[in-house]
Amino acid sequence: MTRGVTGARLRRSGLAWVTAALMGAAGAQNLTAYSALAGSLEGAVQMRAQSAEQALNRLDAAGQALDELAPTLRNQQIVSGLRDALGRSRAALARTPAELEAQVQLARGLMRKALYDQSLAALGAQPANASSQLMLLTREFGLTGDAASALNADAKAGRLERVAWRLQRAAVQKVSAALQATQARQTTGSYVNLARATGWFTVVQDSASAGDLKLSQFGDALRQLTSGDTAGLTSSLGTLRRGTQVFAQTLAQPPALTPARPATGTPAGGTPVTTPATPGSGAQGSGAQGSGTPGSAPATIPGTAPATPGAPGATRAPGAEAVYAALGRALAASGHADGVTARAALQDASTQLARAGTPLRDTAEYLTLQRALEGAQNRAAPRPSDVQALIAGLANAERAARGEAVSALDRASLGTAGWFSGWVRALIFLLLGVGVAAPLYLLNLAFGGRNVYWRAITAGLVLLLLPLFLEGVFGFLGALGDALGGGALAGLTNVTLSQGAYALPVWALLALGALGLLAFGFRGLCLQFGLLGDQGSTHTTAQHTVIDWDEDV
Repeated sequence: MTRGVTGARLRRSGLAWVTAALMGAAGAQNLTAYSALAGSLEGAVQMRAQSAEQALNRLDAAGQALDELAPTLRNQQIVSGLRDALGRSRAALARTPAELEAQVQLARGLMRKALYDQSLAALGAQPANASSQLMLLTREFGLTGDAASALNADAKAGRLERVAWRLQRAAVQKVSAALQATQARQTTGSYVNLARATGWFTVVQDSASAGDLKLSQFGDALRQLTSGDTAGLTSSLGTLRRGTQVFAQTLAQPPALTPARPATGTPAGGTPVTTPATPGSGAQGSGAQGSGTPGSAPATIPGTAPATPGAPGATRAPGAEAVYAALGRALAASGHADGVTARAALQDASTQLARAGTPLRDTAEYLTLQRALEGAQNRAAPRPSDVQALIAGLANAERAARGEAVSALDRASLGTAGWFSGWVRALIFLLLGVGVAAPLYLLNLAFGGRNVYWRAITAGLVLLLLPLFLEGVFGFLGALGDALGGGALAGLTNVTLSQGAYALPVWALLALGALGLLAFGFRGLCLQFGLLGDQGSTHTTAQHTVIDWDEDV
């Protein structure tokens, strides 16, 4: 009994010693657990649109990864904030995918804050896992190509002040891009973008270059957005954008080179870090500011625009593939009049678009597409042409991100789909479809139905106008069925000839029949009145006038 207790105490002492050694060694965080936590959180967001149960499984995996990561994080306030964010993420599963993504963005901000602080402290000692830390830093901060190479070179040369400057500049650019994509409206896209901006500012909240910009201001803006305070949100967004612009200008030029020296790590207890509070969560930060980044502060040169590092030769903006996939699902669903699935896929596309990276986010076409997606999410009776316009808008945004000329036709299609769709389209085509009966009735009234040629002409006009009738009547009935929850009535939209490729042969056959009947009818009339054939020489003009329009010769 005594031996077992003694062994248990030794094991606990050994574990405590190992944990203390890990926490005492500057920056010795568990990078594997960090990557697992990040992957599980991102996976939960992706799975939420398909299955809440699968998303919950990913959050469970994230909790296990956090348990492994927590002992290696010096700042236990960040650990507490991560556990709170994970709990709020679980609660968000019962609400909307956007709510879950917002909570994940806040959690990722805390993760990057811990990685940033401990990595800067660790790199000064040139640890054995320096390459792994640098690789994780470049991935987490979105540095690629020359920007990633420059970061690695500065780290290996011991220029930690430049490492901090490069990471801060990348984070501030992401804050700025997210704020620019945030509109002063209560929409899911604005909520996710503002949460993303809050998460990225969490990383650099302690920077000496932040000026008057505080994390609490981002929390106030989030509360104003969720409460519908549009006026307050407009003012807050203006303040945040101006503060971020000043922050970016301060980081425009790199700090002066200083002799390489080891960085002194932060004490094991860590400095207090402000934890972003989310609306309705009740989570509040400490309000205290942590220690600044190692090295000298970046030089302040007002009025200088920050250089934007990018990936040379990039042809596809990060995140665009996920948006294309979601729009493809929406197109397939709208092609067989499944409005519920189509709208869910459009909502997923909006969520994925909000996660897209630069340079896609920095284009005017991105904002246009974001507004179009937000409007399409709740639109009745989505049609394939509506989704095709959104896909064209995304392609335009990609072209703009690559510096290429955008398609004016695609831009016009996206703009047209924004207003000529849903109930507007259904009602206009209903009026046109019902109006088809008027000219056919007047034609029959004027010329009667005894003449076989006039009957052929009337039948040809019926076939020619039938697609318009089907679009108007059955398109309206399908929209009505979609508004009532789907079912067989919503499926009547598939009778229209603009719904999919299957209708094109039907349309071609109707047009062929119409052309044949019209040609037969008008040729017969020409023969009847002596305009064609031998009858033209045997009938006089006087004889023509005594023949009734509806009589055969």
